[in-house]
Amino acid sequence: MNSQPTTVDLNLAPANNKRLADLCGQFNEHLIQLEQRLHVEVKNRGNHFNVSGHKDDVIIAVSALQYLYKCTEMDHLTPEKVHLLLQESQMAISKEAVLDDTTVIRTRKKIIKPRGGHQRSYVKSMPKNDIVFGIGPAGTGKTYLAVACAVEALEAEKVARIILARPAVEAGERLGFLPGDLSEKINPYLRPLYDALYEMLGVERVERLIEKNIIEIAPLAFMRGRTLNEAFIILDEAQNTTPEQIKMFLTRIGFGSTVVVTGDVTQIDLPKHTESGLKQVLNILQGIQGISFTQFDSNDVVRHPIVQKIVAAYEKHNPS
Repeated sequence: MNSQPTTVDLNLAPANNKRLADLCGQFNEHLIQLEQRLHVEVKNRGNHFNVSGHKDDVIIAVSALQYLYKCTEMDHLTPEKVHLLLQESQMAISKEAVLDDTTVIRTRKKIIKPRGGHQRSYVKSMPKNDIVFGIGPAGTGKTYLAVACAVEALEAEKVARIILARPAVEAGERLGFLPGDLSEKINPYLRPLYDALYEMLGVERVERLIEKNIIEIAPLAFMRGRTLNEAFIILDEAQNTTPEQIKMFLTRIGFGSTVVVTGDVTQIDLPKHTESGLKQVLNILQGIQGISFTQFDSNDVVRHPIVQKIVAAYEKHNPS
């Protein structure tokens, strides 16, 4: 049951016409988006805002307006950025959590702020654990945030290397028909990892670090027989590992290293009757000190709003 109707008056300071225009958006498109998503009515004159609606919605909307205005100090708002904030707001995050900057990830090219409680918990768990699992549907930021934390750790000299791995399994296609050796064949499937690195470090710097072997992007098979010390190691698409492969990978960890494993157990591309290693470790490794699990769901999707609806529909159709 929703709360009683209420109205809150809000003055945003300092009063800056340029920032206020950025906050409202062209033809008030940002305010309209906020109204539609949070079911409130927003009126403003200058830096004075009036927010009306059910009490719980108004509290979240006021927090969102305050945070949006804070963002205009250093960033230019777009409808996409407003969508991301409202996605977080609709998770019933408290005002203190919305304004919490303790989990901000700082890289050379950009600053990344986790969205929602699960993303914040995921990011906070990485410095505290040796192995971190991020499990959930596409679009929840599992891989992107892991790469961001790896880049931040490398630039702060907390690790000496970044190693990004992915199993050589593809969604209904065949690597054998692609030209080149295994490394060249797997490159298209590692593209999301390259894109994230380019966005955070720049293309030239990434290429230099790859040449120096400070950043390594490789198929999972290349991890066998190695011990990886002082490295930030990410295994992406782990749902497509066999139990033997993921055991091999997890036992590669050396001193001073952090391992992050990401995957979506609803999108397994292994041959029929082949057990997913990720599903198995969910049962085997629970409760071990130094190992953390973060479970994402459709509410955490930070892509286009239709993606969240698609994921939620599949979750309802195939409850696990």
